[in-house]
Amino acid sequence: MRVFSVIQVTIVTLLSAALSMGCKKAAISATVEQPPVVVAGSKTYLALGDSYTIGQGVATADRFPHQVAAQLKQQNIPIQNPVYIAATGWTTAKLLAAINAQNLAGPYDVVTLLIGVNDQYQGVDTAVYRTRFTEALNKALSLAGNKKSNVFVLSIPDYSVTPFVPASQKERVEREINWFNAINLQVTQQMGISYTDITPSTRQAANNPALLANDGLHPSGLEYKKWADMVVPKMLSVLR
Repeated sequence: MRVFSVIQVTIVTLLSAALSMGCKKAAISATVEQPPVVVAGSKTYLALGDSYTIGQGVATADRFPHQVAAQLKQQNIPIQNPVYIAATGWTTAKLLAAINAQNLAGPYDVVTLLIGVNDQYQGVDTAVYRTRFTEALNKALSLAGNKKSNVFVLSIPDYSVTPFVPASQKERVEREINWFNAINLQVTQQMGISYTDITPSTRQAANNPALLANDGLHPSGLEYKKWADMVVPKMLSVLR
């Protein structure tokens, strides 16, 4: 059982405001973003997650799923724009509720899953996260037509390096992100599904502000490109 002290659940005020604003937005606009044009024979891509998937603070074209799709098109893979089930502030439980509320026209050719930072931030017990993440990954697998090779999990970024986390809290936040990532890595590997560790890359923002969006909390398009660079080669082996 994971126990949190008062100081562990009272992170910097600006971060609380950013997440609460995201939650309000999610409550209003938590819908699937469908591609405007469907081309016969083109591949489909479903992106599941939270603010890191929907690209809080960056333009749509800079979101990592959109950059993945753009790179795949450059490799002559005919793929539609991503369909998103993601919103800022979502925990794994909220993502599951959103998936269950949608009548998705699957299966999708590729599915990405990145979820858990808000579970850590809100003090969700790690055992509860394990159960919910496992359920989310099974949902992703089902939406990929039960093809394990077509599901791609990304690790949780480490936001402890951002200006929103005070120096006194950085070590704790990093430690807890590691706990949650150890869980999603273990579950993913046990299911035989692809896992991409983007966490070390996100820690480079400690010394490079260009890797953060204007809000100083979420990744910039430059950081998202690095994620796409890691994921695309894995997808190519499935889509070619």
